[in-house]
Amino acid sequence: MNKIGVFISARWRGANELLESLRDVLDSQVEEVWQTSNWDDSAAQEQIEGTDCIICLGGDGSMLWAARAVVPHAVPIFGVNMGRLGFLAEIGPKELMDKLPRVLAGEGRVEERAMLQAQVPAWGQTFQALNDVVVGRSLAGRPVYLDVSVDGRRLAVYRSDAVIVATATGSTGYSLSAGGPILHPESRDLVLTPVAPHLAPARSLVLPGDAVVDLVLSTEEGATVSVDGQVNRALESGDSVSVCRSPHIARFLRLSDPSDHYRILAERLEWLTGINPAKYPEMFDQKGAGPK
Repeated sequence: MNKIGVFISARWRGANELLESLRDVLDSQVEEVWQTSNWDDSAAQEQIEGTDCIICLGGDGSMLWAARAVVPHAVPIFGVNMGRLGFLAEIGPKELMDKLPRVLAGEGRVEERAMLQAQVPAWGQTFQALNDVVVGRSLAGRPVYLDVSVDGRRLAVYRSDAVIVATATGSTGYSLSAGGPILHPESRDLVLTPVAPHLAPARSLVLPGDAVVDLVLSTEEGATVSVDGQVNRALESGDSVSVCRSPHIARFLRLSDPSDHYRILAERLEWLTGINPAKYPEMFDQKGAGPK
């Protein structure tokens, strides 16, 4: 690799110390290295051209921002989880220096994730999202009415807190909390999930990847459209939001086997923590430290 960018979220404990060790290695082995703090879109766009890989030090929020910041460039992102859950980053900070030689040698595979594109006609703006686009209330206790259509056909009018349109990546986020299904990370399907609907259909729908979802807002109070939970803009009654799959994709550099996705998912969601190693020793390693 000839050019590497480093995105860092310095608010995480140990991030700056890890950055020093990382830069020592990169500066000695890579022709050009640049870095930026999270949320500085202009700095990323100025330097992204010709970059072979982005190393992102931060939590899931940092990975979401990085995926949007590199659009439209086809640059893979290698995530190092400095946060809590870490659904998007493959390794932790203690593993980075051991795994770094493999990254610099060009090993691994590129996992491609679908993104969303949201348009608000009243603004004439387009937004990219990796996780989800949420249209919902701004005030507690005040639901909104959302008239939802799919591919031009009216589906439902939700009197609810919000409606979520999520990618496979976002299916383990807000949508999951609201009862939505989990999709395989490389699925191109979309998930439509109402949040706390009142006297309205309460089930999530899995939509094909080419579906177009239109949401028309009706409210006497405030409402918001949220992109990945990071870009939040106020909406007015009568505004519409159109969501479809983006022409862009997010690319994550992975060193693990694709089948490890299910092991990692089980660990992150703690699905196996209630199993007693003494009762089911065949399911655990020799030290009883965790599932095989």
